[in-house]
Amino acid sequence: MRVFYRLGSNDLGAVASEAAWAESMGYDGISSNETSQDPFLPLAIAATSTSRVTLETRVAIAFPRSPMIVAHTSRDLQDLSKGRFRLGLGTQVKGHIQRRFSTSWESPGPRLREYVQALRHIWDCWENGADLDYQGRHYQFSLMTPFFNPGPSRYPVPSVSTAAVNAYNCRVAGEESATG
Repeated sequence: MRVFYRLGSNDLGAVASEAAWAESMGYDGISSNETSQDPFLPLAIAATSTSRVTLETRVAIAFPRSPMIVAHTSRDLQDLSKGRFRLGLGTQVKGHIQRRFSTSWESPGPRLREYVQALRHIWDCWENGADLDYQGRHYQFSLMTPFFNPGPSRYPVPSVSTAAVNAYNCRVAGEESATG
């Protein structure tokens, strides 16, 4: 069994000491969720004050962010943490997506599947020099010039997990987690 500590401070200045405390107490991992603040920035701070614990988003809301932005952010966190970052994504509900994030709500299950697939294509482009050519219904990526390509990392690409509240998204979570 693995035990995770959820960062609770809304004060970014306190995250480093909170994360160090959690690691010293023997937690296996530290998570950050998207509620009153961005889930990624606290984990960047936690990466600088810890050396052993896994760091993961539980969850980052996918649809307001382009998969390209999340690919870069996740890569940066993976490198900063020396391979300890895990990406947890969720869809949120229609009201939040439309009214809080001003983003379209369309086919959340299939769109989430494509999101994860697009991330993997982007990472494959960087890690293995593959052409970037992902053509889905919701996302299309076909341009990666050397200036924007960070190249291979010393660490494996982050693992990706997805939140699920219905049968289709449970299937997506199982199938997409199994491929990466």
